[in-house]
Amino acid sequence: MMKSDLQERVAIITGAGGGLGRAHAHLLARYGAKVVINDIGPGADKVAEEINSSGGEAISFQSSVTDEEKIKAMVAETLDRWGKVDILVNNAGNLRDKTFAKMTLDDFRSVLDVHLIGAVICTKAVWEHMHRQKYGRIVFTTSSSGLYGNFGQANYATAKMGLVGLMQTLALEGAKSNILVNCLAPTAATAMSDGLLVPQAKRVLQPEAVSPALLPLVSQCAPTRAIVCAGAGNFARAYITLTSGLFLGNDANTTNRLFASWQVIGDRESEQVPESATAQIHQELIAAFRSQSENNQ
Repeated sequence: MMKSDLQERVAIITGAGGGLGRAHAHLLARYGAKVVINDIGPGADKVAEEINSSGGEAISFQSSVTDEEKIKAMVAETLDRWGKVDILVNNAGNLRDKTFAKMTLDDFRSVLDVHLIGAVICTKAVWEHMHRQKYGRIVFTTSSSGLYGNFGQANYATAKMGLVGLMQTLALEGAKSNILVNCLAPTAATAMSDGLLVPQAKRVLQPEAVSPALLPLVSQCAPTRAIVCAGAGNFARAYITLTSGLFLGNDANTTNRLFASWQVIGDRESEQVPESATAQIHQELIAAFRSQSENNQ
């Protein structure tokens, strides 16, 4: 079923000259997609050759995702060749790991530029086209470092959580045009993680063990606003939730009541996954109006 689902679909994958992006490209090609391999170096050409020699269809385009004009040219070349872009997988990344005390602002900006701003540039380049064709599947590569934090990765974590916020908003804005937007949080042994993993972990954290999680996110029946975590053959969903909270009012003693109620407002028994930011606003207003009504009775 998935084969026909991706047959004739056109996918752009950034950072696909090796590692996880290469695994993504091979898998999508195997399921029938035409694939654009983007990377900053000659690895892009090699992966495209691999796919073409195995019976798939692929072209390569060497550029940084931070180069706005070249990314526009890549999309234009894709449209000239295949007439459409159905899928964008924002996978390009870099690392500048240091503790925050030792991290320079250049270290911080470099990682945000590639992971976050690069993804914005690539997504902006296909956004209007996807709106016009009333179809699009966009995946941002987030990370558990962004979702939960990781020592020595303040820059990386900031960029990766920024992508979650971008995904949440674009999923809302793209829904009416059948543009479905999701996040994939991979754990894989790649060039970016060299020196960070013990040999035993490297053996099971193969990029190919992550890529199956990509297929549901780019398929015809894809979800939207999903965060899928994948690594070593394990697959899970992550959520950003909101507890039901507690109305404490606004007076001179509110802070004292807040301290006293800290465990209550953190109770997760009735937490929800809000459909948008307005859900939090509605929850707060309903609690305030209910309190006013009760006080007026």
